[in-house]
Amino acid sequence: MVKVGVVLSGCGVFDGAEIHESVLTLLALDRAGAEAVCAAPDIEQMHVVDHASGEETGETRNVLVESARIARGDILDLARLGAKDIDAVLFPGGFGAAKNLCDFAVAGAECSVNPEVARLVREMLAAAKPIAAICIAPAMMAAVLRDAGLEAELTIGDDAATAGTLEAMGARHIACPVDQFRVDETHRIVTSPAYMLAGGIAELSRGIERTVAELLRLAG
Repeated sequence: MVKVGVVLSGCGVFDGAEIHESVLTLLALDRAGAEAVCAAPDIEQMHVVDHASGEETGETRNVLVESARIARGDILDLARLGAKDIDAVLFPGGFGAAKNLCDFAVAGAECSVNPEVARLVREMLAAAKPIAAICIAPAMMAAVLRDAGLEAELTIGDDAATAGTLEAMGARHIACPVDQFRVDETHRIVTSPAYMLAGGIAELSRGIERTVAELLRLAG
């Protein structure tokens, strides 16, 4: 059975992993007969957002603890997950990918990446094992690739400003419709827009299902 790491960044679109994207990823993996290995970094969130009001609450929450809500408690500290343990890895979106896995949300093209996230991505690249990143998560990938001196084709859909920022980090942005994906064959990276473009959960699902299918094809 193919094992796929699913790296979460909290729980909730405004301060963590996007729940629809995460659950649809887990569903697509299960339907395809793959095993999902959920993981998250054991760190504090950048901040906590009240999802009803959109306002920060002043609370502190832990990314691993919050991610465990999505994983139904079956989750690893990311520090315990390496490329040797999995055949592929997927990063759902949500602002947590741009706030907790990296600081793209505040630093833009100058962003830095959580050390454990960067380590896992580098290990996967070195092992030629496929990686998928959806929604805003390709921004995190662009930063890791930049720091490694690598250039890859990525997509976040068709948002010109965000695409420009990715290109400022050295990526080549390729436009993509919501229900499709793009593949960088050299580095075996699959990216798809998800809620960067999706107007509803049904079209979101189509893009994620196709992305997961391509990731599993690359994983063999």
